[in-house]
Amino acid sequence: MHHKEITSTQNPLVKQIIVLKEKSRERKKSGLFIIEGQRELSLAIKANYEIKTILYYSELISEDQLQHLLTSGAEPIEISKEVFQKLAYRDTTEGVIAIVKSKTHNIEDLKFPKGNPLILVAEAPEKPGNIGAILRTADAANVDAVIIANPKGDLYNSNIIRSSVGCVFTNQIAMGSTSDIIQFLNQQGVSMYCAALQASVAYHTQDFTRASAIIVGTEATGLSHEWLENSTQNIVIPMQGDIDSMNVSVAAGILVFEAKRQRNFK
Repeated sequence: MHHKEITSTQNPLVKQIIVLKEKSRERKKSGLFIIEGQRELSLAIKANYEIKTILYYSELISEDQLQHLLTSGAEPIEISKEVFQKLAYRDTTEGVIAIVKSKTHNIEDLKFPKGNPLILVAEAPEKPGNIGAILRTADAANVDAVIIANPKGDLYNSNIIRSSVGCVFTNQIAMGSTSDIIQFLNQQGVSMYCAALQASVAYHTQDFTRASAIIVGTEATGLSHEWLENSTQNIVIPMQGDIDSMNVSVAAGILVFEAKRQRNFK
């Protein structure tokens, strides 16, 4: 099958992809972002993302694998080895790079068809690695939504997509200001359990079987006062080591899986 080809690294589309990968401002302005890798791309297709263009290096992807990805209606463009090496983060990305339309992630668009949601909220997470790990944890626990409060960057940073191994696409995600999120959770009748050292009880003493949000802050500064003032109950993971610092994604995992255990992993 013959598709359009790009062999020059100076091609305008190649330059556009590099800018979209590197500049959050450009992603926001154009409403587009870049996905690398067959697994990540197939998760985005499954989540009904609109795939605009798929660039592929035929040495690394079979015709069958490509056809499977093209069911999304994207335009296929074959690229040379030089172009692929210029665009790919690493050679192991299975020969495929796609231009994809972003979603909006408004809080009011969240849907909880089962009722009784379990929500994970992370306030102002900065490190792409932590955000990726939080999204993987949320996917593993099959939480009903992940909400990022006061986000520091955008969700479609290549490092977040990569470190989340595509869980950016498998979770229902919303972003907003802390005050908007608190208002939304109150409207939905969701109890707020804030991971904090002040005025807190051991996490496993709480009942997470009702509509619950588990809220984690950054390791450096913890949660803002606004969360603590609105908290149903502050919770803490009792620690027995010499330092009381735990990675935020690990803490989120412990808390979320306790909630899932209480809900019999439903």
